[in-house]
Amino acid sequence: MLQLVGLGLADETDVTVKGLELIKKAERVYLEAYTSILLVDAAKLEAYYGRSLIIADREMVESSSDAILADADKIDVVFLVVGDPFGATTHTDLVLRARELKIPVRTVHNASIMSAISATGLQLYNFGQAVSMVFFTETWKPSSYYDRIKENADLGLHTLVLLDIKVKEQSMENLARGRKIYEPARYMTVAECARQMLETEEERKEGTCARERLAVGVARVGSGNQAMVSGTLEQLTCVEMGEPLHSLVLLGKRTHYLERDFIREWAIDPKMLDEIWRRDYEGK
Repeated sequence: MLQLVGLGLADETDVTVKGLELIKKAERVYLEAYTSILLVDAAKLEAYYGRSLIIADREMVESSSDAILADADKIDVVFLVVGDPFGATTHTDLVLRARELKIPVRTVHNASIMSAISATGLQLYNFGQAVSMVFFTETWKPSSYYDRIKENADLGLHTLVLLDIKVKEQSMENLARGRKIYEPARYMTVAECARQMLETEEERKEGTCARERLAVGVARVGSGNQAMVSGTLEQLTCVEMGEPLHSLVLLGKRTHYLERDFIREWAIDPKMLDEIWRRDYEGK
């Protein structure tokens, strides 16, 4: 059987009891290591689980799934995913491939940023579709995310923005030359995301990501040192929130006053937050 096991958000102790039992019994255990990261390294996971792990990078998962699924109709293979197993479409593809091969699949769910973002005090019922923000380059600044945020904003809904992770990425030159040389890992920050959103706003000029739109930045959600900050998008361009992973929520106009009270605790400027709330959000 192929067993997809969610690891939760922060460290080795976030795995469920059910998941840990499957890890200990499996013939092979893979750790998916590119759609997200835990806040501890693989060695610490191995020590806690009492098992060696096979690191499954993007190339293995997307191009060599047969190696992962080899003999999984005869033995138990565990595939570990940070957060919840279906937080990324890559893992849906793996399950579909297993089904084609008549391999049974079992899933052990866990907390993910999609649910844990409620730690901000923003109500999950008030969220629309989540979007991803990629690192801009000089020649590539995709803005399709803006359309999804606008759809949410038109309904008054919050938008969870998931920030880019670059792990084991190749430069265009090395990729073209077929050289297996990888760039240093990069993790987008809340400040970088806010700056890119304002850059897109300058181009689109529709007000969806205006400078005084209220937002909440979060870092390391679920860990003992998680951090949160609230303010305008412009204010968030200057925040320093430390180590990854970061995410950002752009508030919708239907924000409840209890949500306002919750995020006010982390406000960069509580008085400004109150003024913008009364002007743009209250009763909207």
